[in-house]
Amino acid sequence: MVGKPNNPMGDKILENKNISEADFKQLSRQERGKLIAQKYRITKTDKGYLVPSQFNKGKYLVEITATSEKCNCPDFELRKCKCKHIFAVEYTLRQEIDDEGNLAITETVNKTYKQKWDAYNTAQCNEQKLFMKLLADLVKNVEQPEYKFGRPSLPLSDMIFSSALKVYSTFSLRRFMGLVDLALEKKYIDIPCSYVLISNIMRKKELTPILHKLIQITSLPLATIEKKFAIDSSRFSTCRFARYYSFKHGKDMRYRTWLKAHLISGTKTNIVTCVELSDEYEHDSPRFKPLVEKTAREFRIEEVSGDMAYSSRNNLDLVKSLGGTAYIPFKSNTTGKARGSMTWTKMYHYFMANNEEFLQHYHLRSNSETVFHMIKSKFRDNIRSKDRDPNKTKFF
Repeated sequence: MVGKPNNPMGDKILENKNISEADFKQLSRQERGKLIAQKYRITKTDKGYLVPSQFNKGKYLVEITATSEKCNCPDFELRKCKCKHIFAVEYTLRQEIDDEGNLAITETVNKTYKQKWDAYNTAQCNEQKLFMKLLADLVKNVEQPEYKFGRPSLPLSDMIFSSALKVYSTFSLRRFMGLVDLALEKKYIDIPCSYVLISNIMRKKELTPILHKLIQITSLPLATIEKKFAIDSSRFSTCRFARYYSFKHGKDMRYRTWLKAHLISGTKTNIVTCVELSDEYEHDSPRFKPLVEKTAREFRIEEVSGDMAYSSRNNLDLVKSLGGTAYIPFKSNTTGKARGSMTWTKMYHYFMANNEEFLQHYHLRSNSETVFHMIKSKFRDNIRSKDRDPNKTKFF
């Protein structure tokens, strides 16, 4: 609901409709929308409402329904929140004059949804127990390698269970030992081990491909549901520091080194189908192919959305060869020249001619940001390992 602006400076500016561009920038989006509605005529069409720009240099189309609202202006497409043009339409709609000339003010009631607290509380209280049970079932798929010689090692399934549970708990190795005793009591593992042994287990490179396979297995129950995927990367800081000399400050500066996690996830359930790790300054685009190809082994791919970092002819052709379409926006300095890729040319013209429709597909990419947000909410955005090798198991 549009209320009275609480900005004293904004109140003075709104009193004068012929304001300068500098004064206009001092207003909030809500105040700008009110001013637009007061100064210009908003036209209703079959597709929506045509709203003039703030200085009447063009018009934008605003579509408002009972469940959604959108505008084709750059501000809304970037923020996905109410822009001044939507506020202008709402202000206009709330002032309706009947046949007798009476002014009727229509107030909007915000629709709220009741939280199912019983289900939420049950899920939170049983999360740890359910995770341990599901993890135990998952590691049963791991085959024990054939014994050759030397001192017998722990069962491979126990190694993976302990290392995964340690990361999930976010405890230190010593504090984590209480969960090891609980897992032994529940018969999730066969042999107990010390915290030193768990630390050594998490350094084993040979566990990395097994973990990749287990990630893939966890996504298989949703193979018939997920057909559209989003790909993105995010950084995780390490406990190591690097130095550089700052000429601006005239001294050595330090910063935490970091690694990149690349993942591809479904846009309906946010299930992660594949993960890759890379060094801090490695480009994102080369990671596109292995992520998509491994996902395509078990899933039918209809769409893949990603940001400009993945924009390349090879990536578009790859998704096309798998029977899908890649919705990756084009950089400002790119052209539609094929250079051996007709898919590139077709998607470029589609991007330029039907930008709004293209962006509706592209914005599914925000689901991958949701996935990273959930991961970092649980595990934070730093890695506790002292190892620098991004292929070490401990980074998972």
